[in-house]
Amino acid sequence: MDSLIIEENGVITVVIFGVVLLLVMGLTLILFFYLSRKKILQKELEKKTLELVHQKEMLKATIVAQEAERNRIAQDLHDAISAKLNVVSLSANFLLEEENVTPKETDEIINHMLRVTNKTIESSRKIAHNLLPPILEKFGLGAALEELCDEFSNSKKVNVTSKITYDVDQLSKDDELHVFRIVQELMNNSMRHGKAKEIELNLKPKKENLFLYYKDNGLGFDTNKIGVQKGLGLRNIESRVSLLKGEITYESEELKGVKVEITI
Repeated sequence: MDSLIIEENGVITVVIFGVVLLLVMGLTLILFFYLSRKKILQKELEKKTLELVHQKEMLKATIVAQEAERNRIAQDLHDAISAKLNVVSLSANFLLEEENVTPKETDEIINHMLRVTNKTIESSRKIAHNLLPPILEKFGLGAALEELCDEFSNSKKVNVTSKITYDVDQLSKDDELHVFRIVQELMNNSMRHGKAKEIELNLKPKKENLFLYYKDNGLGFDTNKIGVQKGLGLRNIESRVSLLKGEITYESEELKGVKVEITI
């Protein structure tokens, strides 16, 4: 009888121990999953926060770039349009108000007014072309980039080689303008800051994306200091790439040119 009771007590002890062990293991698993889930949520929150910070920086860069573009347009309008029209106005007032103007002086003033007017018209066309190249609107991104490359090459300051494979309407008109401005900014940077003599541009489809490869033989820069050296031009490029939901990588060394790859 005693042995039976002892045996039952032993079974009960084992069962209790087993139940306690299962409870401990269950609580451990629950705690593990809780902490893991908390860590995952924390990582996701940190990722979202970084994305928001990045978006805020890109938005700020876009606003700064737009403001700089407005200032440039305002300066162009003042220098190329307002100043010339002021000359025409003064000349016209002089002819109307002065009584002792000889026929020869009248002809000279009128010819001068015509020359200034023609220059003003040409300046206004250039400003309009810079705002929205007509070829981009009519024939698309491929033709606009080819014309841009020809314009830089014709300046005789740099030689541009290009290979552009682009299907019409592959991107929306707004996105085409972003890509055009990116290439335009890259070329301007190569000329102004990089003092490049050779530029290479390739644009081609890559699976479901559009791949842009850009290279120059200019002065280059230290990529480790890109955060410090990043000016308005690079910020403008990055903000446009962000708007295109693309990715951009730089490869450069001082005195060894620049390579830029953009996947859209």
